[in-house]
Amino acid sequence: MTLEEQLKHKIDFKTKPLGALGLLESLALQVGQIQNTLTPELKKPTILVFAADHGLADEGVSPYPKEVTWQMVMNFVAGGAAINVFCRQNGINLKVVDAGVDFDFPADAPIVNAKVARGSRNMRREPAMTSEECSLAVQKGCELVKQEAANGCNIIGFGEMGIGNTSASSLLMHRFLNIPIEECTGAGTGSHGEQLTRKMQILKEVSEKYDPKTPEETLATFGGLEIAMMVGSMLEAREQGMILLIDGFIATAAALTAIRMNPEVRDNCVFCHSSDERGHKQMLEQLDARPMLHLDLRLGEGTGAALALPLVQAAVNFLNEMSSFESAGVANKE
Repeated sequence: MTLEEQLKHKIDFKTKPLGALGLLESLALQVGQIQNTLTPELKKPTILVFAADHGLADEGVSPYPKEVTWQMVMNFVAGGAAINVFCRQNGINLKVVDAGVDFDFPADAPIVNAKVARGSRNMRREPAMTSEECSLAVQKGCELVKQEAANGCNIIGFGEMGIGNTSASSLLMHRFLNIPIEECTGAGTGSHGEQLTRKMQILKEVSEKYDPKTPEETLATFGGLEIAMMVGSMLEAREQGMILLIDGFIATAAALTAIRMNPEVRDNCVFCHSSDERGHKQMLEQLDARPMLHLDLRLGEGTGAALALPLVQAAVNFLNEMSSFESAGVANKE
């Protein structure tokens, strides 16, 4: 029997009707295959939150000013954001990464300094990143995950903070999936009415301005420094045999990009929730992903990944601890 067959047999012969644990069963199968074992375990769960500014924010694509990016990073550091609350609740190690915030953080702040530039460029005028900046961001993401793996982490989630990053993600989705920009563009941090219409017009104009050919060029043209660093992290997490907890719209756009660079990344992705951000549902469908949670979240920060971790733990626990019909002396159906 292959490992997959052995895992299926182990799951099917637990003391329950066939398939009765629903998505937890497919999750247990996936985790067992990622870790190449019948007895998987989750070690040192970690969420990396990548922060960066976006030059396109100067065009008013978000109702919030770009100062909110650094202010929210300071909120993360102070422990006051939703992601802090959920990580504390679920025993998750949280690290905040400055991928490209247009601000000088205090030297003693517990922030991982991976700053590539002080934000991406205004895509309305020029590509978001040079190929060198994008490559450096990807590389730094790889290095951060290597460090986490060396520390014993085998399950890692990804969050982000960056005013304007739903616009970058909408553009990546639009280009990779060939879906009209209107269907890829949502409220983000709260764009409605005229502001949302203007956001769509700007993104359409940006998309028509460039014709990148490769996934790497597409990322450099339309992405952001935090998205590029997330992409590198995801690529390396796959290399390290980790479970990847994919959060909402922006993290899924990063995952989509990473999968275009290496399709095998998809095997390690656990899609945590279906966000309330327009376009996310379609992106999940294109990735053949069944998200674990539907909570109408649209916060980012990795919050959906933090909330979903207990379900991954539950899948591992039932696989390892639940009795089989044979061991419990319970009669199975004929």
